[in-house]
Amino acid sequence: MTTWVAPLTRHLEWAGVNSVTQATPLGVSELGAGALPFSYWDLFLGRIGGSIGETCVPALVLGGAVLIALNIIRWHVPVFYLATVAVITGVTSWLAPAQCAPPLYHLFSGGLMLGAFFMATDMVTTPLSRKGAVMFAVGCGVLTSVIRIWGSYPEGVSFSILIMNSLTPLIDRWTAGKPFGAPRHAPREVKP
Repeated sequence: MTTWVAPLTRHLEWAGVNSVTQATPLGVSELGAGALPFSYWDLFLGRIGGSIGETCVPALVLGGAVLIALNIIRWHVPVFYLATVAVITGVTSWLAPAQCAPPLYHLFSGGLMLGAFFMATDMVTTPLSRKGAVMFAVGCGVLTSVIRIWGSYPEGVSFSILIMNSLTPLIDRWTAGKPFGAPRHAPREVKP
């Protein structure tokens, strides 16, 4: 149950097998960062095993860029989400390189790109203000990194987004601005 065969080998093609299950790149990175079997180029292009939506980084980034260009989503959430994961995984990889995979490995593997561009930017469940969106994205990045690095589950994107979605009303309350037309200060009383 713990021995995985690499997909698309000649031996399997000759045997007539058209699909194979194996550990995803994040599952392999849990075993130790010293023996990562996938190159960054393979991760970037999607020449790895994985679920739909987590294997081709250029397509996901292109789709996210189109959504940002059309003003359907704000750039704050994906940029700060990915940057937070990159910083945290970079620091942990620098402190313990044998136990933690490098930041590019975390950015290119798993559902991080899908989550950053298409799940975390849902208009209904993200904060309304820019400051709130940044807080939301940083929280998603911290939770994703904590789950991936120190948790027993190799992914963490969906859980982090769900947790931060539940905190969105509080973030909106903390970062709410004044309504348009409201006075900045209470009016002074005029003494006769």
